[in-house]
Parts: sequence; C-alpha cells; structure tokens
Amino acid sequence: MIMLSWQTYLVLRRAAFTRLLSKSMNVKSTSVWIILSSFVLFAGCTNDPVALETEPEIDAVFDRTEAKIEMRDGTALFTVILTPKSPGSEPLPFILSRTPYGTAGWGGTSGMMYGFRELIKEGYIFVLQDIRGRYESEGEFIMNRAACEVRDDSCIDEASDTHDTVEWLLANVPKNNGRVGQLGVSYPGYLTNATAFGPHPAIKALSPQATMGDGWMGDDFFHQGAFRLSYGLEYAWGMEASSDESIPPNPGRFDTYDWYRSFPTLGALADSVGAWDWPTWRLFVEHPNYDEEWKGRAIPLRLTAAPVPTLTVGGWWDQEDMWGAQHTYAAMETNDPNNINLLVMGPWKHGQWFTDSGDSLGLPQWDSPTSDYYRTEIEAPFFAFWLKNKGTGRFPEANLFDSGAKVWKQFDRWPPVNAVKTNLYFHGNGKLSFDAPSEASGSDKYISDPAFPIPYRERPIEWTYDPRGSAWSPWMTEDQRLVEGRPDVLVYQTEPLTEDVTLAGNVVAKLFASTTGTDADWVVKLIDVFPDDMMPRPWLGGYQLMVTGEIMRGRFWKSWEEPNPIPANTPMEFTVDLHKQAYTFKKGHRMMVHVQSTWFPVHDRNPQTFVPNIFLAKAGDYQAQEHRVHRTAGLPSHIELDLIR
Repeated sequence: MIMLSWQTYLVLRRAAFTRLLSKSMNVKSTSVWIILSSFVLFAGCTNDPVALETEPEIDAVFDRTEAKIEMRDGTALFTVILTPKSPGSEPLPFILSRTPYGTAGWGGTSGMMYGFRELIKEGYIFVLQDIRGRYESEGEFIMNRAACEVRDDSCIDEASDTHDTVEWLLANVPKNNGRVGQLGVSYPGYLTNATAFGPHPAIKALSPQATMGDGWMGDDFFHQGAFRLSYGLEYAWGMEASSDESIPPNPGRFDTYDWYRSFPTLGALADSVGAWDWPTWRLFVEHPNYDEEWKGRAIPLRLTAAPVPTLTVGGWWDQEDMWGAQHTYAAMETNDPNNINLLVMGPWKHGQWFTDSGDSLGLPQWDSPTSDYYRTEIEAPFFAFWLKNKGTGRFPEANLFDSGAKVWKQFDRWPPVNAVKTNLYFHGNGKLSFDAPSEASGSDKYISDPAFPIPYRERPIEWTYDPRGSAWSPWMTEDQRLVEGRPDVLVYQTEPLTEDVTLAGNVVAKLFASTTGTDADWVVKLIDVFPDDMMPRPWLGGYQLMVTGEIMRGRFWKSWEEPNPIPANTPMEFTVDLHKQAYTFKKGHRMMVHVQSTWFPVHDRNPQTFVPNIFLAKAGDYQAQEHRVHRTAGLPSHIELDLIR
C-alpha cells in the first residue's frame, strides 16, 4: 500500500492522463481530469491521505479484443472486449459500459480493477465502448442526445446504438450466454438510462449510477433555476477554450471566490475569458429558462417505466448529480407492477462507491465500509441473479443508508407508506419547533448584498478540479458553522431532541417571504447539529452537518418555463424542494435550518431586480435588498418532513 497526499495524488493522476481525457471531450465537465466515476482510469481514492491498493493488472486477468462495430446507419463505434483468461466451462454474460470518456486507457492498474472487483470475481465478459463522435468512434457527438420520438429502423439514439452493439456481441463473441447487463456512473449512467427507451431483448439488467437526470432542474448546470456558476463556467472553459490540453484554464487567483466576485456581471466575466465563443456558454445564455432544449434531454420526463430490472444508485451528498438518481427512480416507479425498479442511496459523494471503501466523507464518519457493502451485498447479487440465475432474486425496493443512525435500511416502498408528513415551523428568537406559530405578526429580515455573497464552502475556494488539490468533492458535508454569525443568514434550531427523529422521504421548504426587490434566491439547508461532547471524536463537537440543502430562483415562483417579477414588499409563498432523505436525528442532537439568498460561487448572484435574462444583466441591476421570512399563524414558514416512528 502506497500512501500519498491528496494533492500529490491528483498531480500524478492528471499528469499521466490529461492528454487522453481532455481536448476532445466537450461533455459533462472538467471532472473528467480527476473524476471519480466508473470509467476513469484510477481508483483507491479516499480522504487525505489517499491509500492506493495494488490491484492485479488487467492484462493478467483478461484477454483484450478491439472491434469497430457498425451501427444501422453505417457508423462504426470503437469497442473493447475483455474476456476472462480463465472463464470456466459455462458461457458468460456481458457487462456493457458505454462512455464518452474514452476506452483507450484500459490497461494496467485502473479504476475497473477496484470498482468492478466483485463483478470480476463473479465472472463476466466486460465490454467498453466509445459513444458516437468520441475518441475512436465515428459519427457526430451530441451531448445528452435525446431519445427518438418514434422507435423504428431509422431511429438513431443511444438506445439504438446499444441495441446494435448487443446484436453484434451475441453473434461474434464466443462462449456468451446470451444475456447482457449495462451499468455506468455519471454520464455513463445517463447512457444506461437512455438504453431503457429501446432495450435489446438480451439486456436483462440495467444499473444507472449518479445519472445526469436533468441538467436544468437539479443536475450539473442549474438547480431550480439558479445557474451553477463555477461548475458551468469551468466546464466550458476547460473543454472548449484551452489551446493546450495539457494545461488547465486558470483564473489567476487561488481563491476563486475573490476572482468571481471581481466581475460585476456574468457578461463581464464572459468578456474576460472569451466565453461568448464557447458553445456551452451560449447554451446557458440562450436558454436560461426550462425550455424544450433542456426538457428534451431530461430523462425523468420521458422514462416513466423500467422495461428491464433496473438498479438506480446515488449518493446523498453527490455534489454533481444527486438530483438525477432520485428523480429517475421516482419517474420509473410510476409504472412498476413487477417490482423491478430498485433504488440505492448511500452516504457518498459523486461516484464514491466505485472508488473507495465509503467509510467517511470529509470529517463525518459512518463506522463501516459502505461502498464495499454496496458492491458486495447489493450490486454483485443483482447482476448475478438477472444474468446468471444465481440467488433468490428477492431484492428490497430501496436500500438506503441512514447516515444519522449509521445503518443500512431496507424499504418495500420509497417513500414508505407509513411516513407521516410533519411540519417543522420557524419561530421568533431563532426557535424551530413542531408546534405551529400562533402569532398574528412576526418576521425575520436580512440584507442580501450581491457584492458580499455567502461562500458555499470554506475559503479559499480552489478551482473546482484544480490539479493541485480541491475540496470540491466533499463540500456538501462541510461544517456549516462556516457561515455562523453572518447577518445575512437566518438560523432556526430546536432544543436538544429528547428522542430520535427519523426522516424517511420528502423534505420541502415552504417559505412565506417578501423582498424590497423584484427577484431573489432562496437557499434552505436542513442541518444536524451534533452535541458539544462527541467523544471519542472531539473534533465533531457542535458540528453542523447539512443533511440536505437546495436553492430556488424566486423569479420562477409561477412557472419554470416563464420567469416573472416578484411583487415587491408582498409576502409570497416559495417552494424549495430539498429532495428526499433517510436520516435519523439522534437524541441529544438539534435540528437546524439556515435560510439565505446567496451561495457563491457554486451559484451565480441574483441581481435582485428583475431582468429578462440574468446572463445579460447590467451592473446597475445588481442591488442589495431587504428580505423577510414570515413566521405567523397566517404565514407559517416551515419545512415539510416525512417522518416515521
């Protein structure tokens, strides 16, 4: 076992593979340089320090064959076929992985040998394929290519390409048993979901993991209308503007909070880096609302059933695609009479279950190797049953890790039928209670100033995928005391709990709020406040762990498709979807809620005066405004929770 610092590890990793992964990839994000996903070339990533386990060489385990598989329109897709050197006497099924990130690096010690080790031990023929227009495959690449409206021989989409690939594999790869499973993490998870629009009959199991469900509503580029500034800009800059793929773009300031704040508008920022020439930036500017451009790529809007057994996997603290896993599962669950649509959510960042043991995320620790459990006890049996007829085939509807209780829980339905919708209300003096307010008047106010936005994580905030090291991956479990004492953050908390409170299902904030302006962002965070005495881990005393948090852009109070000004000085109801969670607030802990209006620079600043398109706003549009959150009998701001006893 080799011990490296996180920073050294990143430098070595990126130096070896930047040229392989960068210039031609105009998809997903600069995360492909160091992404912890299923088809990137390294594994063993844990928290600092990093432990690298020596895994067997791929060429010692597999025989490698390369093929150019012709699709129905004549386009040839580059495909790598890895057949076990000791396959045994029985024919083997396939595990197919399609990726925009390139197959050329599969050799030597790689992420596959770590993240697939349980599947490798079970025995499969692994197939890795470059999708259209990527690396060694022919054709035109279209990011998040939408599924065909009509499925026939003229249809060309990800499902048709998968279908044609499977047809070729069955006919040309010896000693296969006629069954195929497909899985992928992040963009490859999106591709796995896309297969479900028209799966080949031989595809018997799918596992989309950390899938990109909807890039506007909650994954990657926008969250409920609020633009993800640092992620969106740095993706486009790194993929579409660098003249030398071995050198990443650099803003010139180590603390990007200062750098982003130095620009008075998004337009000024774009002028500085030449962003108007980038296709992705133009997409943001030309489509700032939830229009058909975004809806056409949104998996949950069209995939309303699982045609084959599907195991969807996500992380509660996935900093990139947490929305996708939850909502693609929910969409398919609307029509699941055979109970083949399954969900796994663990205490993970993006793709962590593929890359390390999952015993912690940042400072919070889970006291067990959650990733190892998932791969051994859930993923491996799922594929073994559907591809090899091994096991009982009895799988829970939902396997969810309760990070407060630090245990895996199984549910026959998610959210569970016995969950009771319960309101947690805001009161005066920062009090949070399950009792509804009775006062006829009362509100809490703060000044939100775009010139002094609230940082979303501890400063300095490095370039998101800085090769020198970045705290981007675990930021969602960072101690929220980082904003404690700011006058533009409202804080409400309960007394120490006298019994456990178990959340299992939806978390929705209902804010009755007003502003002196005509636009505003609303950030709501549900937080677990640890007791002061946390022996034997004293560094966790008083820790504020964000259980879930989200942002909503106020201009979309009427419609996601058409923004509208907020009536000034008028209390309005705003709904902030905080998604779902399975979490136990333990006895002696406190429940806390933060309300604020900036989260920077992961999200851009709202001018707080309504303009048709914030990407084109002028400097004078950005103005400090007073916001009020009301907490009366008639205007009871609260958090709606699904609780179980």
